Amino acid sequence: MYMVWFWALTRGLSGPRMWPLVGSLPSVVLNRARVHDWIVDNLRSTGEAATYQTCILPMPFLARRQGLVTVTCNPRNLEHILRARFDNYPKGPMWQAAFHDLLGQGIFNSDGETWLLQRKTAALEFTTRTLRQAMARWANRIIKYRLWSILADHCEAAASVDLQDLLLRLTFDNICGLTFGKDPETLSPGLQENPFANAFDSATEATLQRFLFPSFLWRVKKALGVGSERSLRESLATVDQYMTEAIAARKATPSDDLLSRFMKKRDGSGRAFPEDVLQWVALNFVLAGRDTSSVALSWFFWMLMLRRDVERKVVLEIVSVVRETRGDDSRRWTEEPLDFDELDRLVYLKAALAETLRLYPSVPQDSKYVVEDDVLPDGTVVPAGSAVTYSIYSVGRMESIWGKDCAEFRPERWLSADGTRFEPPKDAYRFVAFNGGPRTCLGKDLAYLQMKSIASAVLLRHSVELVPGHKVEQKMSLTLFMKNGLRVHVKPRDLAGYVAAPEDAPQLGAFVIPTTTAAAA
Repeated sequence: MYMVWFWALTRGLSGPRMWPLVGSLPSVVLNRARVHDWIVDNLRSTGEAATYQTCILPMPFLARRQGLVTVTCNPRNLEHILRARFDNYPKGPMWQAAFHDLLGQGIFNSDGETWLLQRKTAALEFTTRTLRQAMARWANRIIKYRLWSILADHCEAAASVDLQDLLLRLTFDNICGLTFGKDPETLSPGLQENPFANAFDSATEATLQRFLFPSFLWRVKKALGVGSERSLRESLATVDQYMTEAIAARKATPSDDLLSRFMKKRDGSGRAFPEDVLQWVALNFVLAGRDTSSVALSWFFWMLMLRRDVERKVVLEIVSVVRETRGDDSRRWTEEPLDFDELDRLVYLKAALAETLRLYPSVPQDSKYVVEDDVLPDGTVVPAGSAVTYSIYSVGRMESIWGKDCAEFRPERWLSADGTRFEPPKDAYRFVAFNGGPRTCLGKDLAYLQMKSIASAVLLRHSVELVPGHKVEQKMSLTLFMKNGLRVHVKPRDLAGYVAAPEDAPQLGAFVIPTTTAAAA
């Protein structure tokens, strides 16, 4: 009787092959080293629908509720989930329970009124020019006094360096400075370890491990204080202590950082935010602002190493801007990182960063919980209690969405016909690297500002080359890290060859991006 029921279940699902009792989990395990590309393959096989359903718990009474997973990258479905029926697709109880110890009820781990209050409060601050200027100021300080010297040291020593690690340290210091006005200086000569940074990394990793097992298992481990749950508890103690000191410092001497700004705000009852809420706010922004920008920049620099013609166009644009603002003496071009107004003029660089995010989104996929029975615009029925996963990684790799050249790295697709303006797609749900709907990333402009600041600072002084034999592979996690880092040799850049007019840059040809999964190695 079970096999007859199982056969009937599989006939109604369009996803990967399923097995009795374990559903499609064996396929997930077998493809774990290339899970994002595997999802792309599955979605492509559905044609223009770009949606399939599978079951991870094929048991009667559970299979079409808790065990059902709908996977999609259809822009109309994404708009429905992220905007039109936003209230029907919250993060859900499983996600919130797993992240509660680290993020509490912060903006990235809450729904409903709790989320809305923080969102409104943060939105008022993220739209201010002063916050963007503060971001540029923190970034430029770290670049000038630490990043440039570290890169110069590796030039002289001819030693390779993990560029992804440098970028992670830089963005961590930058977002900590912007969030609560305290620079942990993880990016410093010698690249010393920092207790807060290590504890934050350890706590994040231990939290992610909760998604690998049924929820009851990590709850038992937490109650017993063993394994990864013990590591999480110890790491959180270090994080709590650091944050308590940071909050006390900001109360004593307020500044223009995000924490100081939230201290001046009031909750829905007119009261000041308590310390635990302030800590949640700060940690949520640190988590969001650190990994996403550094990961995007890692893939950006890797793409430039593959596309020297694109790199030349980026550098030519930077040179044209600093030549106009700083004069013809090339020595003045590299005295200071680019300021806020100079960065704002780097249109082609922004297009190259957007193209990187199209192909390598920092958060490759996200999941939502279905509150009430619903029907997606493509006709897919999603029952209450089931999960919907939208693959951001797949969106940029579908011919039905981006055309036949979807696998090509082509920044020009983001520019106006005359190449002078950045033009995002008219259909906003063709590009959801910064999410969409009410949860659209508040820090989108800050992220572009930070990435442009770092990219221009590196490219104006240096060129980087991949260490021979180094394998660039994706790490399977919530953020699209490079599994082995990005090992490069750093060389000084000779700007003499970049004083030509931009039209002298080579024409961009078709270039299909290589596969970056373990299977390709």
